[in-house]
Amino acid sequence: QVQLMESGGGLVQSGGSLRLSCTTTGRTYPTYPMGWFRQAPGKEREFVAAHGWSGSVPVVADSVKGRFTVSRDGNKNILWLQMDSLKPEDTAVYFCVADGNIQRIIKDTPDYWGQGTQVTVSS
Repeated sequence: QVQLMESGGGLVQSGGSLRLSCTTTGRTYPTYPMGWFRQAPGKEREFVAAHGWSGSVPVVADSVKGRFTVSRDGNKNILWLQMDSLKPEDTAVYFCVADGNIQRIIKDTPDYWGQGTQVTVSS
C-alpha cells in the first residue's frame, strides 16, 4: 500500500513562509503522481497543487499561484510545497495525496491521503 506522511506545518505571521514535505513509502512508480489539498475550518477541502512524472509541468491552483511552488525529490521520494507570502486565508490542514492518475488528483478524487499537517497564519 502507498503511505504518505506530511511534515513542516506550524504557526507563522502573515507574509511569512513555510516549506511542507511529504514522504512516501510503498510500491510506486518513480514519478507516481502526487499533490496537495487543504481544508480550512468550516470550509470544503480545496485542491492546491499536483506534480506528475519527471519533466511534467506542475499544476497549481489559481488561489495560490505566484505564492506556492510544488516540487519533488525523486531520489528520496519526497514531495515539497514551498509556501511564500502566506495569508491568514491560507490557514488550514494541508494533506499530501497520491494517485496513479494525475487527473484524479486535479479533480479532487485521489486514492491515497496522508494524515495532514496544520498550517496557521496569524494576522
